[in-house]
Amino acid sequence: MNFRDSQPIYLQIAERLMDEILAGKYGPDERIPGVRDYSLLLQVNVNTTTKAFDQLRQRDIIYDRRGMGCYVSPDAKTKILDIRRRNFFQQWIPDLSRTMKQLNISLDQLSLALQNA
Repeated sequence: MNFRDSQPIYLQIAERLMDEILAGKYGPDERIPGVRDYSLLLQVNVNTTTKAFDQLRQRDIIYDRRGMGCYVSPDAKTKILDIRRRNFFQQWIPDLSRTMKQLNISLDQLSLALQNA
């Protein structure tokens, strides 16, 4: 995996695992690879992957079964979509609005461009 310098690696790993859950690679209540296996797969330090898994546990996207590993929460997809929608509206919309004002782009023009995309 190629990591970006703009974001901590553990957050990028958490994002990747959320992408995999959204894509259906891991379903509700399905076991995900262990920290060591996922670290080997991505060629990163186990502590970095542990931090990513902790991040996902805090958001209730994955949970532990004692002695059995980590599993995808039943409502993980809904939670991931909520997180990403919230991020979209907080991060992208203000920049989009500012750019539209600078370039004098109307909502109708934006709507047409989105329909054609």
